[in-house]
Amino acid sequence: MSLLAAARDIREKAYAPYSNFKVGAAVRSASGDVFVGVNVENAAYPEGTCAEAGAIAAMIAAGETQIIEVAVIADAPTPVQPCGGCRQKLREFAGPDVVVTMTNLAGTELQMTVAELLPGAFTQDQLDM
Repeated sequence: MSLLAAARDIREKAYAPYSNFKVGAAVRSASGDVFVGVNVENAAYPEGTCAEAGAIAAMIAAGETQIIEVAVIADAPTPVQPCGGCRQKLREFAGPDVVVTMTNLAGTELQMTVAELLPGAFTQDQLDM
């Protein structure tokens, strides 16, 4: 199964009773394994979680720490892009050249690298003293 198909399939399981904006995400780790996530809303709106964060958490729980490919899908007029927080989360585990495929249910697709999505990312290098 392709990464995009995994994101598309899992999207239906999103918990989005408030916005009805279901998002699915899939990441491929360095081992080749695929991890998926969905957005999970909460009545206390800021307490929801993003699909990308869920996929990353599943990857970390499996003992993996390197992302080599990302796919995100939602029912939107244009390809859905990760929010700012998810861009930073992706950069924590993905190099700047990792490709992120963003799409909508109509099949319109946009590909960008992590560096293009988050230029000037805050990284561990800036913590080294």
